Amino acid sequence: MQFCDECGSMMKKQDRMMVCASCGCEAEQEGDASDFVTTTEQTGDELIETEEDANFEGKPTDDSVTCDDCGNGEAWYTIKQTGSADEPPTRFFKCTDCGNRWRDYN
Repeated sequence: MQFCDECGSMMKKQDRMMVCASCGCEAEQEGDASDFVTTTEQTGDELIETEEDANFEGKPTDDSVTCDDCGNGEAWYTIKQTGSADEPPTRFFKCTDCGNRWRDYN
């Protein structure tokens, strides 16, 4: 991994140069090519869906919650670390019946 000398952001390899994703600064690659690891892009299955139009269907369900809008006792959920590492994660819920969304901070 190589970081920009100008702004400190991570640089990405472009042709034979390293280019900063933030400021566009270019630099020569440090080390040889065997020092760098290429990863594949994430698939949609690995992403946490918290946006308004996110599709929660197929995610785990929790039957110990109650929807405030319709009274249904089951909701899909995802977990995301929204605070610092020493704080508990936030659970985002979507009612399996009416689609109402809410969060629980534990």
